[in-house]
Amino acid sequence: MSNDDNMNLNMENEQVDFHNEKKTEIRSLQDLIDKVSGKNIHPLDYNEESGIAENSNFPFIAIVGQYEMKLALTLSLINPNIGGVILIGPRGIGKTSAVRGLIDLLPQIDVSLCHYGCMEGDILYFGIGSVCPDCAEKYAKNLPLSKKENVQLVELPLNAKLSNVIGGIDKRQQVHHKMKIKRGILAMADKNILYIDEINLLNDEIINVILDAAAMGKYTIRRGPISATYQSRFSLIGSMNPEEGILRPQILDRFGLRVITKGLSDESERYLAYQRAIEYKNNPLNLIKIYENETLIAKEELIEARNLIKDVQVPDDNAQYGIKLINLLKIDSIRAEISLFESAKALTAANKKLVVSIDDLKTVAPLALRLRTSQFMSNFINQQEANDQVINDYIEKLFEKSDQ
Repeated sequence: MSNDDNMNLNMENEQVDFHNEKKTEIRSLQDLIDKVSGKNIHPLDYNEESGIAENSNFPFIAIVGQYEMKLALTLSLINPNIGGVILIGPRGIGKTSAVRGLIDLLPQIDVSLCHYGCMEGDILYFGIGSVCPDCAEKYAKNLPLSKKENVQLVELPLNAKLSNVIGGIDKRQQVHHKMKIKRGILAMADKNILYIDEINLLNDEIINVILDAAAMGKYTIRRGPISATYQSRFSLIGSMNPEEGILRPQILDRFGLRVITKGLSDESERYLAYQRAIEYKNNPLNLIKIYENETLIAKEELIEARNLIKDVQVPDDNAQYGIKLINLLKIDSIRAEISLFESAKALTAANKKLVVSIDDLKTVAPLALRLRTSQFMSNFINQQEANDQVINDYIEKLFEKSDQ
């Protein structure tokens, strides 16, 4: 499937009536991403009620072009094992709008009913002492500690303090002469999506905490005589403008898929993007209504793919193709294999298949493998190998003399 052909499909010819839109024929999630972005729209009467006061995100499906960005984000929703997504590119091209638009596509998970985030799983993994007294009592009475809710998009602001991120002493409990640690943003992000805009500008101390939580899937906070351990198994999505500074290699390595975004070059796409931006600004609820059908289809497709992915297999021969590619690129991190194969499995599931093909690997390889080579490490290893050779040469000469 040609990405350019799909993204430009019916860009100029297909006309859509805002009030009498026909259902789009969809065969797969990838088909949906390709086709819907090509719909033209007609301006409405801007005197209609806009409903701007409501919290309404720009529809993910309505984003024009940006095939790689939309593909990477949807694959990360299907398979959290990919390791998240980093979006790198200039300002004003829809990076943040795309991420926030994912909210309408997110599945359901179990969330805590407790102020402190106590869950049944906490008792299973850490014992009854890991939850608050109220939840321990509820658990003893066989009452639920959690309920079903949609996966949340948890945003970490640049001005966040360390106590906001990891948690701190709950001042409400201090009033009653008790000490209890209130969970922070990282604990709230458990089983959710953690989004960091302008991640390259984030405080180094907070980045280190995020790295630890991402690596372990949990973290422990200690304040004086008390401590608490929180689960923190999140999918990490970041966006950045490289003009404003680079991203530390340690955190870049945590992102499974890397998308280099740029402005739209096709004139018809740019005008279509302008039309949708203005329509959203003047009447966001109407634009959301237009793409309501496709958004619902996309959500159902994502849920189906998430259920299917556990059965998807990577044949050994195809896996060797991927590993050989990684070796040719001289990539050291084993996360390259994880991101490549797990994203290929997500793409396979999205296309309603069970066996990863070479074409699936080819499609996701640029996303999974770019920005993984390091000239510094290559030079460092070459220097060390040259030094080792000198050492071995002297060792051989010395042994030759001793043998004589």
